[in-house]
Amino acid sequence: MQRQTSLFVLAPDTSDETVTAAAEAAQSHDAYLACLLLDSLPARPYFVYSATGFGAAAMPADWVDHLRDARQAAETRAAEVNDLLTRNSCSGDVLYAVCAGADIRQLCAQRAKTCDTAQFADGLRDREDVFREALHGLLFQSPVPVIVNGSPFASFSRVFLAWDSSLAASRAAHAALPRLRRAEEVVIGCFESSASDQRDGEDPGTDAATWLSHHGCNVTVSQFPGGGQDVGHAILQRAREAGAGLVVMGAYGHSRLREAVFGGTTRTMIDQTELPVLFAH
Repeated sequence: MQRQTSLFVLAPDTSDETVTAAAEAAQSHDAYLACLLLDSLPARPYFVYSATGFGAAAMPADWVDHLRDARQAAETRAAEVNDLLTRNSCSGDVLYAVCAGADIRQLCAQRAKTCDTAQFADGLRDREDVFREALHGLLFQSPVPVIVNGSPFASFSRVFLAWDSSLAASRAAHAALPRLRRAEEVVIGCFESSASDQRDGEDPGTDAATWLSHHGCNVTVSQFPGGGQDVGHAILQRAREAGAGLVVMGAYGHSRLREAVFGGTTRTMIDQTELPVLFAH
């Protein structure tokens, strides 16, 4: 994974240790770390005066002060992150923004257009207002695969590919191909459902196994009955049983009004923190 450009999404409170670890990993692979430091806008309260329909809306004066302070904090932290990159001899740059949900999505998608992968700083999921919007923008508005709970520079001896013949799963497999080729074993997991059965025919996963075998991968295909279990939890269970260090899968979701909404299986795999997951859509 040499000479990649990896998008690294972080927050103002991301620790120096986390930034240093990302910088060291990128430097060891001669990679470029494109940092995007994000913070959400302070809550913007409005008050409406007058009992009539023509009352005037007013905004507390200190909201502007809160916004200015947030921007100053982000700017200061961005400069500190840039210094950490320099100290660790890591090629990279740092952009920062303080914005609302839809703008976070757009910024992440725009930044990712000239990157190879995207990753998140440890602890960013604690900032749910930023994490969910950033992840949604990267998955559904950008061309790059996204890794959660891990580094794009890590190698894994065993990888679990959740396969259902969908376009999203196929894109995830293509995006993960360098990692699949380096793995000692690739386990293709197919989970029984009416939709996937129609796509895969009688032998789910065999087409993907043939393709990966042509690339020199050591492939095992496992077909699992549904059994009424949530597919996301089933993927986690089977990946653990296989001893996989990474799960590769397609992501599903949509935007409802201005809200980022993920599909059920995707949401389960996003919420867990046990296994690294490479997503593509």
